[in-house]
Amino acid sequence: MSDLEVALLILLVVGVIASNLAVLKYSAKFKMTQFGKDHGKIKTSQDKQVKPSDGDSDSKQQSNKPD
Repeated sequence: MSDLEVALLILLVVGVIASNLAVLKYSAKFKMTQFGKDHGKIKTSQDKQVKPSDGDSDSKQQSNKPD
């Protein structure tokens, strides 16, 4: 093999490795929860709060008022 062919082959291998590392770094941002249970999930206070709908709160307030 000539020196040019060896240099192109080395450059190709280094390019493939660099592109694979770039894809790994980019894909590390995504969460894959569909493959199993999410054990590290932390519930926030927003997840625990249950807000009644506007219609429910209005009807309860109106029914408690004396006529």
